[in-house]
Amino acid sequence: MIYNYIVKVMISNLKNAFYYFLISLLIIACNTTKKKPNFVFIYTDDQRFDTVGLISNNEVKTPHLDDLANNGAVFSHAYNMGAWHGAICVASRSMIISGKSVWNAKKEVEDSKDKSELIKNTWPRLFKQNGYNTYMTGKWHVQLPIEKIFDSIINKRPGMPDDNRGLFAEGIRKWEKESGIVEKLSEYMPIGYGRPVDEFDKTWNPDDSIHGGFWQGGKHWSEVLADDAKDLIDNASNSQLPFFMYLAFNAPHDPRQAPKKFLDLYPIESIKLPPNYKEKHPYFNEIGSMPGVRDESLAPYPRNEFAIKKHIQEYYAIISHLDEQVGKIINHLKKRNLLENTYIIFTSDHGLAVGQHGLVGKQSLYDHSIRVPMIISGPKIKKGSRFNQDIYLQDIVPTSLDLAEIETSNDIDFNSFKKILLNESSSEINDGIYGTYGCCPGNYFNYQRIIRKDGMKLMFFPKNQRIELYNLEDDPYEINNLALDENYSETILSLGNDFIELQKKYSDTLDVKKIFNNIWKD
Repeated sequence: MIYNYIVKVMISNLKNAFYYFLISLLIIACNTTKKKPNFVFIYTDDQRFDTVGLISNNEVKTPHLDDLANNGAVFSHAYNMGAWHGAICVASRSMIISGKSVWNAKKEVEDSKDKSELIKNTWPRLFKQNGYNTYMTGKWHVQLPIEKIFDSIINKRPGMPDDNRGLFAEGIRKWEKESGIVEKLSEYMPIGYGRPVDEFDKTWNPDDSIHGGFWQGGKHWSEVLADDAKDLIDNASNSQLPFFMYLAFNAPHDPRQAPKKFLDLYPIESIKLPPNYKEKHPYFNEIGSMPGVRDESLAPYPRNEFAIKKHIQEYYAIISHLDEQVGKIINHLKKRNLLENTYIIFTSDHGLAVGQHGLVGKQSLYDHSIRVPMIISGPKIKKGSRFNQDIYLQDIVPTSLDLAEIETSNDIDFNSFKKILLNESSSEINDGIYGTYGCCPGNYFNYQRIIRKDGMKLMFFPKNQRIELYNLEDDPYEINNLALDENYSETILSLGNDFIELQKKYSDTLDVKKIFNNIWKD
């Protein structure tokens, strides 16, 4: 009897030990899953690098982004690679979703018929394949089926709200037929374009929802996105799995509408014109920033000072309103006890001129149109870190995968800057910054190219065979063109040769040697 009892006890203990072992494994597995970091990617539209108060020390009020920057890292030189047509957003977003450089993104995202393999290797899908829930809300603007890329999607929005674009196209056609004089363009423009003509022009009000801007449906789109984000965070917090969240604001893209209290932050009399303000770019047709590109028709020709100050006021106001929404998202992460284990990545798809160089839109390769803010906070990132290495904004794709310890696909064209971010390296990850801008069918390759390297920037304008050269360390506003100074001929040649190497790397077939044969005389 005693023997049988001892045997039963031993068996029972073994069973219990086995069960305890299994439970321990489950606990370890759960804890391991929980330790995986979350990622919240906040993507704005048209936001220039110098529109975060703490980063740029200018007029823009962005207290929540300032806090994010203070609690994380700032990359001061993050660039968009460019675009193959005037909708710069499309190219930038296609690159970041696919991980492909600009011409490869055009080929595979825009032009290919079978996109099944590409979809499998998109940024969100790589997270999903490695145990992450994926969420999305906001602007899409990518020629890929969104429902095959994210697990949960709410309020997918078009590139921009309806803003009389049909009437604008009509106006352009009529203007080309009847006039063609750029100073008379405003006479042919619908409400929201070619304005304000002067300080008495009240045809369009940025805090009035009747013009079909961001208040369609009765609520500002930025506020809708913040509320969507809070719902997604609630959903994500109920799962044991980590999450990747793609939150894409339409702001500060035009029509730049914001509640009046944000406009009141920026009285017109306090707005400063940029140092590189011009009434008109002398070669706007040749660089592909002509009136038919709708962004450039938002303000009148010439760009009078009041008009530019008004556009700057509206730009700053919608950014401050956006900043408030970002604060709501961060506070909700904190409320759900998710903040400490979450990487927050804040950037934009490209910049915006708003009066610089006589331009209003983003269809150029000057820094105001390609350089964006880049802020990252999260585990192991030293608070208040500042980095000045040249990166592409799309380098965040392999960087985030690297931070999640996910093996990076060989198909990704960009580079991880994880070691820089975590203060493990101070080296450059890119051998210069390449940029391209096309515009219209048949002219994709013919408008602009750049290389930025070692603090210098060489710009090619094939349509009129012009080059511009800037020392960005001494001349950050790109005012003093050094290209005609013979003392810089060797610099131009060296940068030109470096550019050709980047062309090879990024599948650019434009023959710059043939077009600019004066650079390569020998």
